[in-house]
Amino acid sequence: MPSADGDDTYEELNRFDGGTSWLAHPDEAMQRVSHVLDTDAGVFLVDPIDVSGIDDLAAEFGDGRGSDAPAGQPEAGASGDVAGVVLLLNRHERDAATVARRHDVPVYLPSFLTREVDAPTERFDGSLPGTDYGLLRTLAVPGWHEAALFDGETLVVPEAVGTAPFFHGADEQLGVHPMLRLTPPSTLRGLRPERILVGHGRGVHEAAADSLRYALEHSRSNAPGVWAGMVRELFR
Repeated sequence: MPSADGDDTYEELNRFDGGTSWLAHPDEAMQRVSHVLDTDAGVFLVDPIDVSGIDDLAAEFGDGRGSDAPAGQPEAGASGDVAGVVLLLNRHERDAATVARRHDVPVYLPSFLTREVDAPTERFDGSLPGTDYGLLRTLAVPGWHEAALFDGETLVVPEAVGTAPFFHGADEQLGVHPMLRLTPPSTLRGLRPERILVGHGRGVHEAAADSLRYALEHSRSNAPGVWAGMVRELFR
């Protein structure tokens, strides 16, 4: 949905053979990023922030049919190749329900996510149905349940790690969420993705596996610098 100042724009990021991402409201400090995944089962929109033009962006994938509506004015109920919306975090739903209803597709929820959304839902385990994206349970603490998707090449993580400034220290390309610095998610250890798509910040497309390993191994030792940076930002 539009931000408080009326900005309703996005910046495309991370385009690769299997999809792309969009950064909603690029001037926002949170750098909220959503993803288009092009799979054998169709196009999935992951943790979407709804801004003008994203349906046209999604229509560039799949068989490219898209909608006949003018750019920025998607036809209500037209799905093109959108097979579903995926929600990977229970702390918020972003605009998952709105986007799913517009495309007349379900919201796919990992079975362990304790959240209800105002749209038809499909619970899943193991992998995202019809795709090579396996489901990983990255976090399960009171109030914060989080999942990731990984197909052996592309790792999609909503919040446990990120690249927005408040996530990473001075020598980190990718960083563990400030609230998880002392207990980084063990599920991500040992993975060797070619790229990492995150919910906050630009994706990592070079040395992604090394960046992930470094982020997890140095999560605790780099925590004081990250926390100090957050305090400085708070009082700027």
